[in-house]
Amino acid sequence: MAFKIVLFVPLLVAAMALPLADAQLGNLLPPLLGLFRIQGTVFCTANGTVSVGGIAATPVFPNATVQLQCGAGNGVSTVTANASGVFSILLDPLHFLLSSLLTGCRLVVTTPLATCNTCLPPSGVLISALQFFGTTLVGALSVINVTPVGFTLQV
Repeated sequence: MAFKIVLFVPLLVAAMALPLADAQLGNLLPPLLGLFRIQGTVFCTANGTVSVGGIAATPVFPNATVQLQCGAGNGVSTVTANASGVFSILLDPLHFLLSSLLTGCRLVVTTPLATCNTCLPPSGVLISALQFFGTTLVGALSVINVTPVGFTLQV
């Protein structure tokens, strides 16, 4: 019986110390953590970018499905652009390195172009590489901003 008490007391002390350790670490970890934000606008053009005439002359691609693909075309995340053609993908940096995100991943618009303009090719997809666009601090959270380099049509 004395042996059980010798084992039980240290376990009880350790269990009581865990919430304290978690509270102390909670104050240290948030500044170290952040997220990746991949954000951009898809335009309703043959190359998915702003035409020479500027933004006012270029219609956006509303409700376009944008997929982040990494490696051998593996879909990591899929979002739908809003009515203004703007999309945003949030990623946990614990699962990605910035260098591998920029070199091993791409954005693919899977919605057919003819959906936004019947004069555009009915087949093919818009594809863009990614580029680092800076870091923003939101409170204690570090947001690493990534944007598309520019979409191109691939048939």
